[in-house]
Amino acid sequence: MIKEVIVVEGRDDITAVKRAVDAELIAVGGFGINKKVIDRIKEAQKRQGVIVLTDPDFAGDKIRRIISKRVEGIKHAYITQSEGTKGDDIGVENAEPEVIIKALEKAKCTVKEKREEFNIQDMMFFKLVGDPNSKERRDKLGKELGIGYCNANQFISRLNNFGITKEEFVKAIKKINI
Repeated sequence: MIKEVIVVEGRDDITAVKRAVDAELIAVGGFGINKKVIDRIKEAQKRQGVIVLTDPDFAGDKIRRIISKRVEGIKHAYITQSEGTKGDDIGVENAEPEVIIKALEKAKCTVKEKREEFNIQDMMFFKLVGDPNSKERRDKLGKELGIGYCNANQFISRLNNFGITKEEFVKAIKKINI
């Protein structure tokens, strides 16, 4: 399990990185990096650290620069164009798992034990799943904790991977009155 949250460009990159390592990922959606995404990256950096792994091309470098200007202290992982090329397509999604692992190791990623502080029972107890208002509750709580909105399974993953404590969780729930 990689401690840092890995920032990639898109969903195909997430799939490729997940084939290589167990980690929390954020996809920026290409040049569409908005304030909400930057805020999630800042929260991830504050809690666990961030490694940026973008495509080895002009667009990837530009995205990397945008993130670096807005979020201090992030780490960078790189693959070469030859490692990320399949046919005419260049991108992280084309890299072999060994290449991604090597790039993350060179970026000095931290390996940690898989954290399982939160589980589906917590989601049910706090009505974050199985309740008519679960979606709204997860949305409000995700904003308060800085982890964004997602389905219940991803919410559990983010709570664990962002290092959120039970105390922080309960305090956030009380603050937003859900």
